[in-house]
Amino acid sequence: MEVSWKIVKEKVGTFCRSRWTRFAFWGILYLLWVIWLGNWWFLLGLAIVFDIFITKKVKWAFWKKTYKEGEKHNVWLDWLDAIIFAVIVVTFLNMFFFQAFKIPSSSMERTLMTGDHLFVSKLTYGPRVPGTPLTIPFTHNTIFGKESYSTLIQNDYRRMKGFREVRRGDIVVFNFPLGDTVMKGLPLDRYNDYYTAVRAEGREAVQRKYGPMVVRPVDKEDHYVKRCVAVAGDVLEVRDGRVIVNGQAQDFPEYAQFIYTVTREGRDRATGEVKEYKDFQILTDAEKAKLLRERSVRDISHFLDPLTEPIFPWFSADSTWTRDFFGPMRIPKKGDKVTLTAENLPIYKRLIEVYEKGKATVGTTYTIKQDYYFMMGDNRDQSLDSRYWGFVPEDHVVGTPFVIWLSTKPEGGIRWNRFFRFL
Repeated sequence: MEVSWKIVKEKVGTFCRSRWTRFAFWGILYLLWVIWLGNWWFLLGLAIVFDIFITKKVKWAFWKKTYKEGEKHNVWLDWLDAIIFAVIVVTFLNMFFFQAFKIPSSSMERTLMTGDHLFVSKLTYGPRVPGTPLTIPFTHNTIFGKESYSTLIQNDYRRMKGFREVRRGDIVVFNFPLGDTVMKGLPLDRYNDYYTAVRAEGREAVQRKYGPMVVRPVDKEDHYVKRCVAVAGDVLEVRDGRVIVNGQAQDFPEYAQFIYTVTREGRDRATGEVKEYKDFQILTDAEKAKLLRERSVRDISHFLDPLTEPIFPWFSADSTWTRDFFGPMRIPKKGDKVTLTAENLPIYKRLIEVYEKGKATVGTTYTIKQDYYFMMGDNRDQSLDSRYWGFVPEDHVVGTPFVIWLSTKPEGGIRWNRFFRFL
């Protein structure tokens, strides 16, 4: 029996090491990828796979040294081979499967914390065919202060098949819709983006003071992460900070937080007189309920936006919408036919002219070409989101985070309790 098992192991080993077996394995994987990609020209790549394993006419890994039996290995060449292999594999995985992402701001706290490092799944909604494929590996849009990509090759938007579409409640990573134009010298402590600066100071002044200007393709715009609160075709409204979709009030996410005015009662130490004191606190629903049970707390009320910031649609001078009272508004859906009027033009103008390269003229009827989404941060009163810059086009969607693999504190140190937390 032992002899028979040894023979089986040897035969299996011989079969697995066979060049035809390896060609069949990698050839099938490559064929499945081409079918998923949907570009049949890439079937020509099967000839390369065949040559790598069978004919071996071309030395594709030209940097790799072939050693004679007993020859000492060159450590540096072996390291180079390992690095090139890792770069190719990781770049491929980043393009089509998942990508690392770091939370840069507090807009999603406490669901996601500043300094959380995430893996973002591109499989959920389907990866986009790379629009700007000529990019330095492991960079997004800059390296050493310079653009890290070339626009010599630009592909039209196309999304490969995913598991599902974006749903309400999903946490979504996307390219910032107002990130197509970047001024290198723009003071971010004053302006959130180029368009905000233009509204405040005028286009010519901004370009003169804060240049040089860089125009980026969609897939090279900065990454943002928010929660989708309304999908294409929904009618969205915000009343006193609560999201209402299609007439139905939505539950707050578990860790959603707001700014509240907390009124307490206490004795003045000098006079002994009972007085009321007010302060501002950022609280989740659970923290608010706990605070209300304290004897000294008399009232907790939501701090309402005093309308000091420009709200979408920001080029509508007569808009009365605020951060906490917004809409109602229908989220554009692919196939919607919109008759443009002076009243709704501010809502659709950028959508038509920038995202869809069309012409927005009052009196004409326009057909929407793609789906759009409305995003908000879980830190609702301290989030720069769709209430300020509008819709997220479907072609801007990158993926959804599925695990936190590292979490660092802005002031230094590591949050060990957030390691490998699935979302």
